[in-house]
Amino acid sequence: MSRTKRGSTIASTLFLVAMLISACEQPYSTPPVVTNTPIDPNSFFSTPIASQPTSMQDVENITTLTAIAAQATPTPIIGGTEAPDSATLTPTPIIGIVPTATQAVASAPTSTSVPVGSRPTTYTLKKGEFPYCIARRYNVDPEALLRLSGLSSGVLYPPGTVLAIPQSGAFPEERMLRNHPTTYTVTSSDETVYSVACLFGDIEPLTIAQHNNISVDAALTVGQTLNIP
Repeated sequence: MSRTKRGSTIASTLFLVAMLISACEQPYSTPPVVTNTPIDPNSFFSTPIASQPTSMQDVENITTLTAIAAQATPTPIIGGTEAPDSATLTPTPIIGIVPTATQAVASAPTSTSVPVGSRPTTYTLKKGEFPYCIARRYNVDPEALLRLSGLSSGVLYPPGTVLAIPQSGAFPEERMLRNHPTTYTVTSSDETVYSVACLFGDIEPLTIAQHNNISVDAALTVGQTLNIP
């Protein structure tokens, strides 16, 4: 019985040794072949990690490099010099020079009419004048002048008749009866500076007198030449 137990113990011991030797001689499993993903040589990561991340340190390295790549922004260049990181390129608006139209200022002709607002409130007719003549001269409506003066149309009123001059309105037709500047030759001894002014319509008798160096009430002679401005 003692021999049987001893034999069993030896047999168990030899079996265990055989199992250990067999385990030591068994080859390790071949690790899988690592195939790196091709990386563009122009990429930010020019050198890939040798293998897939095998530790938390490798994972942290990849995460850090990715964050750096996302934040990398080319520094703007101003005039060949790198601008500071805080520099902000603000386009300067170009304010164009707006050309100003230059209006040719023509030399104003000598005004022979009465400016608006300087009409007299009344006017007394002189020799050779009539209501329509005064309406042309002061640029008022002749019908309004007659109504305001209590006069009628078609009547020849004598010198000394007082007219009431409207302060609004305008003459309905062309006020100038003859072109001027020009000259005028007196044809009748009855003509006066006032009557000559009425022949041109829109000119003041005093203006004619001043341009001829005579009095506005001067007597005219037949054949006398007057300068009409």
